[in-house]
Amino acid sequence: MPAVRSVRRRLPWLLVLILAAALGIRSLPGGAADGAGGSAPATIVRAVDGDTVVARLAGGEEEHVRYIGIDTPEDVKPGTPVQCWSLRAAARNRDLVEGRRVVLRYDRERRDRYGRLLAYVYLDHPRVFVNARLVAEGYARPYPFPPNTAHAAEFDRLAHRAQGDRKGLWSHC
Repeated sequence: MPAVRSVRRRLPWLLVLILAAALGIRSLPGGAADGAGGSAPATIVRAVDGDTVVARLAGGEEEHVRYIGIDTPEDVKPGTPVQCWSLRAAARNRDLVEGRRVVLRYDRERRDRYGRLLAYVYLDHPRVFVNARLVAEGYARPYPFPPNTAHAAEFDRLAHRAQGDRKGLWSHC
């Protein structure tokens, strides 16, 4: 039975990888996929929760930015009770990025249906891939949302390691 569950859990990832291969999608330096991408420097004004921040872009405008490829438990979603490990995930995100200079790297789509920028977030100094760090430390789960899947396999690998090591939400929720 565990082998069946393992196959079922991995089947969506395999389908995404097969589709990506069929379409000729490959990762470019900086994590962007063909036909899109780009990056922008920003300063994080505040962390909204574990996977969303408000960033001030180079022109001075402020944007809500949703981290690509990960999901943290909810604590600010209207109508949703505070979920296990959400306050810790939000605090860790705040500790990592609030007030810091970052580089936002985009994938194939720039915005979600709520109008938020979608980005992989990198601390400028020291160089830290924030999305990956949150997964590796057990504050977030992978959340692949095609077509923005340039780091899906990496996030899956980090989550399996965190789960095996019973880090963060994997030991408490």
